[in-house]
This record gives sequence, C-alpha cells and structure tokens, in this order.
Amino acid sequence: MARSAVSALLILLGCLLVPVSVLTVWVHDIVLDTDRYVATVAPLAKDPAIQNTAVEQVSQAVDIRHNSREVTADIASWLRAHGLPERAAETIEGLAPQLDSALDQAVRKVAAHIVRSEQFPAVWTGANRAAHTAVVGALTGKGGGPVGVEGHAVTLNVGAAVERVRQQLVDAGLPAVTGIPDIHQRLVLFHSDRLDTIRRSARLLDLAGNWLPALTVTLGGTGVLLAHRRRRALARAARGTGLASLPLAAALVVGRRYYLDHVPTGVLSREAASVLFDTVVRFLRVTVLTVLVLGVVVALGAYLVGPGRLPSTVRGRAEILADGAARWGVAHGMSTGRAGTWTVDHRRGLTTGVLLVPVAVFALWNHPTVLTVLFLVLILLAALAVIALLAATGRSGAPGRGG
Repeated sequence: MARSAVSALLILLGCLLVPVSVLTVWVHDIVLDTDRYVATVAPLAKDPAIQNTAVEQVSQAVDIRHNSREVTADIASWLRAHGLPERAAETIEGLAPQLDSALDQAVRKVAAHIVRSEQFPAVWTGANRAAHTAVVGALTGKGGGPVGVEGHAVTLNVGAAVERVRQQLVDAGLPAVTGIPDIHQRLVLFHSDRLDTIRRSARLLDLAGNWLPALTVTLGGTGVLLAHRRRRALARAARGTGLASLPLAAALVVGRRYYLDHVPTGVLSREAASVLFDTVVRFLRVTVLTVLVLGVVVALGAYLVGPGRLPSTVRGRAEILADGAARWGVAHGMSTGRAGTWTVDHRRGLTTGVLLVPVAVFALWNHPTVLTVLFLVLILLAALAVIALLAATGRSGAPGRGG
C-alpha cells in the first residue's frame, strides 16, 4: 500500500513539474543560447511589420527638419541684402514647411531602402549576436550594451542603421545631416509593466534549467518503476504529462492577448508586436505541442500492449498478418535461417531492447519536435514489424528453422 502511494505521489509530482521544466528548457536553451536566439530573431529583419516600425524609428532619429527654417531664413536675409523685395523674401521664408516635407520624404525613402535591403538584416543579426550578453542582462537586470532595459521596455540599439541612413543622405547631397550628433536610437523589442517580475522569473528558470528537467523525468520514472502495475502507471504518467502541458498552452494564448492589449501603440504597432511575440515564443509552443503528442503516443502504446479486448484484437491481427507473410515467403523459397527460431526464443528481450532505443534517442535528441516523435514511432513500428515477421518465420517451420 505504501509503495503504491509513493509511486502515485512521485508520478503526480513529475507531471506537475512538466510545464515548469518546459519553461526552463526554453529559457535556458533558447532565450539564453546565442546561436538559437539569433536564429530566432533573425527572420524579424525581413518581416514587413518590423520593417515599418524600423523605418519609423530610423526616420525619427535622422530628423533634419529643424534645419529647414534656418536655411530659408538665411537665404531670405541674403536676398534682402541684395535688394529682393520684402514680400518675396517672406515668401522664401514661408517655404520652410515644404522643405520640411521634402526632407522628411527623402529621409523616409532612404530609411526604407536601408531597412528593406540586405543591409538591414546584417545590422539586425550582428547587433543581436553581439548583444547576447546584454540580452541576458536585460532579463536579469544587469549589464548593458545594444540590448537593455529602459523602464518597462527591453530595447535594441539600431544606431548602426541610423548612421547608414545619415551617410546615404550626405552622399545624396544633403550635407546638413552631418551636423546631427551621434544617435543611439532604440527599437522596443518587448514592453510590459511587469518586466521586473519577468526578469526575476527568468533568473529562477535559468538556474533551474540545468537540473529541473532531469528531476522531472527521474520522479516520473521512479514512480513508474515502483508501481505494482507498471504498464498502467506508465499510461497514467503519460496522460498526466499531456494534460500538464495544456495549462501552459493556455497561458501562452492568454499571455499573447495580454501583451498585445498592453503594448502602447506609440511604442510598437500591434502588427509588429504580434509577430515579435509569436517569433520569440515559437520554440516554446513547439515544445509544448511535442510534450502533448509524446504523452498521447506513450499512453496509446501502453494501452495497446495491455490485456483489453481492443489491444488483444490489434495484436492478434498483426500476428495473423505476420504469419501470412511468413507462409508466403516459405512458399516462394525465402528463408531466414536460424534467425527465425532465435527470434522466437528471444522475442521478449528483443522487443524490450527495441522499445528502449527510441527512448534513448529521444532523450539525447537536441530539442526534439513533433516530427521527431513521429519519426521515432515509425522506426519503432518498423522494427517491431521485422521482429514479428522473423518470429512468424520461426513458428512456421521455414527451411533452416532448426539449423
């Protein structure tokens, strides 16, 4: 009785830790991993919503319209000194707004050219890669650099893009921009009034990332091994794992809506905020779906090896098909030699070994996905089919059965 209670408790604890473990893997291996972080955010440089936001930010940074009134006033003064009528001079001064508009269009045109060309992805990717340490700092509240924390926002310095726009304006014949001081324009990557809470949570999840997933698997595995009916315990653990991933999936949906509803439109457009959120949590969503599918697959497998009517029928039909294939092979002169009889004698051990191989491969796979689970299932089914065929050949009295 005590053994069963301990088994159930360990399985329950393991299931409850599943969503937390998934979060720790995402934070530790994705958010705080340089290569994966860069690979995650790199596509954003070519997203239209992000590009539009970048054009707006860069255009505001390279703002030279304040010089237009001075330029028209200087021209009017010079013309007055050379006898131009006052009304004509005032007309020249009144051209400042039109000059503002022309300069603004020129800046936006060059900024759009930079942001939508191959230059901006290089700037974007380079800044994010160089700023990986600062990203960690943004989450932990330490450090600085291109990525930093400003109030309730995590920002990325796009000063390199601003400098390129300014240089192209100079090359295009607008030397007035050379007087603009160096600008460290920052593009908002994330905005939340709960940023402090998020940073504290990220720090804890990062610390737990090295041991919590292993602890979760150990608790669940130990609970299954201690159970009197291990197959049923495995099925319960698998179902619990799948169910435990659902609250995290729901939290992602709720979190996305909350985030979009609380991003000020003056900070980031809704379209840009949507694509930014979806990109950053993409691997987390994949992991949640993978855990859900894995739980369903393992639970289904545990059910099919059980004593129920449907599992017995499925296994019986499989054996009938294997026997039919073996008889067809014998009739056409095909022989497996001693492999068939050896498989019959060692089928249980072979089956156990074949089941353990995909488990080990999955455990060692770097960031498995749903496709990984399905691929391993197909390999497992193929291996079980081979074992069934060899065993059927051994049972059928095929040539070479006894030697």
